[in-house]
Amino acid sequence: MARLRPIPLFAALIAAGAFSACRLDMHVEPRENPLSKSDFYADQRSERPPVEGTVARDDLRADSYFYSGKIGNSPGDVMPFAVTKEVLDRGRERFNIFCAPCHSRLGDGNGFVPSRGFPRKPPSFHIARLEKAPVGYFYDVITNGFGIMPDYASQIPPHDRWDIIAYIRALQLSQNATMSDVPAGQQVPSEAPKFREPGSGATLPVLAPETKSAEEKSQNAKRDDMQSAAMQRNQQVNQ
Repeated sequence: MARLRPIPLFAALIAAGAFSACRLDMHVEPRENPLSKSDFYADQRSERPPVEGTVARDDLRADSYFYSGKIGNSPGDVMPFAVTKEVLDRGRERFNIFCAPCHSRLGDGNGFVPSRGFPRKPPSFHIARLEKAPVGYFYDVITNGFGIMPDYASQIPPHDRWDIIAYIRALQLSQNATMSDVPAGQQVPSEAPKFREPGSGATLPVLAPETKSAEEKSQNAKRDDMQSAAMQRNQQVNQ
């Protein structure tokens, strides 16, 4: 039976060195640090520009007006979607978070930040200039900032910007509304809400169950009387 010949020591060392080098290359592969110099490209920039026409995922932006608020170079004056109660509720929520600290919840410019010594008070949304300003103007200001106001492009997504603008229009209407704008049968001013629990600093107030008005109670009583009288007549006929 043939015996296996021992592998020479130097051959084992060469093999071990080759495999270890391969493993090192896999762990520490050749690469370029961000914005570092590279001799591979003619312009010596390792950071390469995107291929022309590249679009980020979920960021096609085919509707240019929705993402710019402009028609050509001029601000547009139409909402890119229908304004619903849900839109206004979302706009109010975002407005109170991002805008109210300076502009106040009424939009009159008397927010908390100016009251604490901010060097320049923001304009009221209820002045003639801003009442006549197109909605695209507000979108541009939110996106790019204006004067000492920074841009909010990174904090507020495009749809939320439009929601805020819709709510600003509602604020403007609320401060300049007339009786002709009030729906028929609605009380002005509206009746104050009634609370079952007023709440505290740590808990929210709880609204009391809606109670029927005196007129509704009277109508319900009349209807009950009529139904009772009808049942009595039916009983008499059956007897």
